[in-house]
Amino acid sequence: MTIRPRVVASIEARMGSSRLPGKVLMHINGKPSLQRLVDRLRLCRSLDAIVVATTLNEGDDPLAKWCADYGVACFRGSEKDVLNRVVEANRFMRSDLIVEITGDCPLTDPQIVDLGVETFLTHSVDVVSNCGSSLTWPMGQYVQVFPLALLADVDRLVEDAAVHEHVSLYFYEHPEKYKLIELLSPQRWQEPEWRMQLDYPEDLQFLNEVYAKLEPIHGEGFGIEEVVSLLRREPELIAINLHCQEKSAR
Repeated sequence: MTIRPRVVASIEARMGSSRLPGKVLMHINGKPSLQRLVDRLRLCRSLDAIVVATTLNEGDDPLAKWCADYGVACFRGSEKDVLNRVVEANRFMRSDLIVEITGDCPLTDPQIVDLGVETFLTHSVDVVSNCGSSLTWPMGQYVQVFPLALLADVDRLVEDAAVHEHVSLYFYEHPEKYKLIELLSPQRWQEPEWRMQLDYPEDLQFLNEVYAKLEPIHGEGFGIEEVVSLLRREPELIAINLHCQEKSAR
């Protein structure tokens, strides 16, 4: 009998963001951004647990307290070595499979997360991702699935500073070493320039608008279909944060 691996969503989060400090606890339509994300992940069928991987910095004490109060597992590790922090957080959680989620994605669609996990479990593969070399999904609708054992090997063997800052970067930069499946967005959602994440004040304005318009109609678990439909009806919302720029990994 095949034993199903233990699947853990691993959220990287800290209060010291350079572009928008404290963003993970900023309120979106009345609730902290991190709560929005956690509540969405709790709707996933494929997850056994959730952990927030934050830092040992005193500035992240409020984040750790929020996790304790909200019943979310929290692991505290290195601020600079994010890769090692994620590895140790998932050792702490006894994870087999890591579902990597960054803490600034409060519109994460649970069905996309489930699709990533189910794709991994039904194929002979090392990594399943929708944010590798072919970016087709809106930013902030990303999922990455890979075994803890593979990530721990990277942590142990690779000293590259960029790899230790950007957790899964090594997988994408070395396709000759890994069998990777990329999930491509259906045509109707293929808007890779659209921002559905929280890095700038304009993103916060955008997310507040989206939640204010969709939550009263669909409840807090609305998905990418409802968001994209809203943005096509009201394209002025897209313009709120379209000019904001992503930082490159290198």
